[in-house]
Amino acid sequence: MGRFSTEIAGAILVASSLEQACEFVNRFAPEHLSLPENAERLLKKTHSAGTVFLGPWSAQPLGDYATGSNHVLPTGGWARKRGGLSAADFVKCISVQTITRNGFLRLADAVETLAESEGLMAHRNAVRVRR
Repeated sequence: MGRFSTEIAGAILVASSLEQACEFVNRFAPEHLSLPENAERLLKKTHSAGTVFLGPWSAQPLGDYATGSNHVLPTGGWARKRGGLSAADFVKCISVQTITRNGFLRLADAVETLAESEGLMAHRNAVRVRR
């Protein structure tokens, strides 16, 4: 066998309709998806792919190394949950909340009810002691 690998590097599937093809893509959630030129209709129906290469010149290695997505893409169907890594994954964001007294009073009953329904009595009490 020598230099050739027996590993499967890709597959071609034939669907009976574009809807069926899109349904499969979204369930399979491929790391890379190549679509033909002028396939905006298909692109709008694609919700689960690590990165999509649109048109004949959009070769997958360009995305890995030069055009912006990168080589760190979700495999094994993880594209159903998230896209590939980006610079945003390395930026730390912190939420800051400022709530006025009136805002607190408008939300207090609902928050107490929710906290109590979850059995989080310390959360409920943190609201009660501020009343």
